Amino acid sequence: METVHIVFGESSVAPIQGAFELDEQLKGDILHFEDDLSIGPLFIIDTKDGQAGRRQWWNQLAGVEAPAAPLLIEGEPEEQPVEETSPDPEKFKELKARLKADPELQVWIWAGQNARDVSGYFWLVSQLYDFAGRIFIIYLNNLPFLNEKGGVFYPTHLHQILPKEFLKAKKLARAISLAEFELDGDEWSRLMNENAGIRLLEGGKKLRGEPASFYDKDLLAASNAEFQKANKVINQVTGKMKYPVMDQYLGWRVKELVKQGKLESKGELKTSKDFEVKLV
Repeated sequence: METVHIVFGESSVAPIQGAFELDEQLKGDILHFEDDLSIGPLFIIDTKDGQAGRRQWWNQLAGVEAPAAPLLIEGEPEEQPVEETSPDPEKFKELKARLKADPELQVWIWAGQNARDVSGYFWLVSQLYDFAGRIFIIYLNNLPFLNEKGGVFYPTHLHQILPKEFLKAKKLARAISLAEFELDGDEWSRLMNENAGIRLLEGGKKLRGEPASFYDKDLLAASNAEFQKANKVINQVTGKMKYPVMDQYLGWRVKELVKQGKLESKGELKTSKDFEVKLV
């Protein structure tokens, strides 16, 4: 029986590919989605207007630093296409087409204990209801694994896990129930309507919405009266987080604090390595 393995973020691909080399029965295609749905606007992103709004927000974060954001929902945005686009929409269309064409095809969703993976799970569940019974979840929630030195640790992200440890994890695969499709699909609707600036994992599959400015106080606390590289400020904040937020997001918040007059900057506001900040 053919299996498609889904992960959220390219960094999770390599360890699962490594596990394939250790277990032929685990082998299958790996599909990774790049859009981090734990951050940014979600309101009506199942519509063209919502998709365009999310694209615009990602472009705001990216500035001249990076290509436009990936979009995960089918359909083209109403805005003019940017120079570079994500392959994510096409990946999802192809996945649904494969599920319709091959009634034996199974999908395994791999999720670590972090907001990005859980947000991605809720989104997928809301989209794949018609294929119930063939969609499986492997949620590595608060589970012990062995590291390279043989010590026990509790990973929050798939890329932290050794390939050989995935051989044990595969035993956790279970079909998502109809009740879960309904309840978790409703949770995705709630998250879209709440439209928080950022979503934090409280435990299990519970996500808590917070304003986009949630980490601003930490960024200000990590700043001082002397100029220092913005990326140093960001690294001080992420180093204290159990569930790190992408640097690009925090870099955007630093720029917003500059615009608000709470931080003074020196240098060109491109990447966080290009400018320095200090308290006003």
